Amino acid sequence: MSIERDFVGYGATPPVFDWPGGNRLAINLVVNYEEGSEYSYAFGDDRQEHLGEWGVKQFPPGVRNLANESFFEYGARVGFWRLLDLFERHGVAATFGVCAVALERNPAAARAIVAAGHEVNAHGYRWEEHFAMEREVERERIRLAVESIRQTTGQRPFGWYCRTAPSVHTRELLVEEGGFVYDSDAYNDDVPYFVDVQGQRHVVVPYTGDVNDSHYWAAHGYETDFVTYLKDSFDVLYEESRRWPRMMSVGLHMRMAGRPGRIKAVDEFIRHAKARSGVTFMTRLDIATSFAAAMDQRA
Repeated sequence: MSIERDFVGYGATPPVFDWPGGNRLAINLVVNYEEGSEYSYAFGDDRQEHLGEWGVKQFPPGVRNLANESFFEYGARVGFWRLLDLFERHGVAATFGVCAVALERNPAAARAIVAAGHEVNAHGYRWEEHFAMEREVERERIRLAVESIRQTTGQRPFGWYCRTAPSVHTRELLVEEGGFVYDSDAYNDDVPYFVDVQGQRHVVVPYTGDVNDSHYWAAHGYETDFVTYLKDSFDVLYEESRRWPRMMSVGLHMRMAGRPGRIKAVDEFIRHAKARSGVTFMTRLDIATSFAAAMDQRA
């Protein structure tokens, strides 16, 4: 499958519309639920995750990194509940991008996400690289992810996001699977857009690599760095939203932002955003469906 590159996009004339409630800036908090699906010798994998709280630590082949395993465990055991509580206190809905196997290992978390009214989208069957999969293998992994999430949460996912990058087949396979409203396997805009996939209109809700707590681990950043970047990103988008609608994605991980000293950044950012008018917190599914409805009204 050929993936055409688009360097034009909306250009100087982005679409003008309102998010629900007459708002112009939609914020989406994305919690990447990966803990319990990472590569691990304990799971029978032939490799293990090397990036952790202390940077990249290469262990001898076959030797378990028990410290890094426990960093991941913290996310599911503690960080998840801390973030869930924060969202409840602020009354905001988030999107939990879940690796299906991770929720299988923590059914209580699966129930809590749904009970709190958050969106569940698919972040893969495992936290694995789809760009390296053969087409039919990837098709089966997508199917397994959908069925597993349906079993643990009682509902199927309507959105998709791969680890690192999709394959050239991913979007086509999602449409063939059916039921997916959008994917977030792109980083190329500040509002959603449509793509044609096998003659079907498909929504892309772009994600972000910069407004993302993964930099805590990748660059050893700290709470004050993250909250400054969150606020600065928000302030620019908020000013632009006076002319055009804008969307801001905030990428979070339970083992990172779920730590006591780091969740303060998320808390302070939410307070900063909620103090402004014309701002709404939305799930990615609500963003996708609201965008499609607004575009249909303009047609």
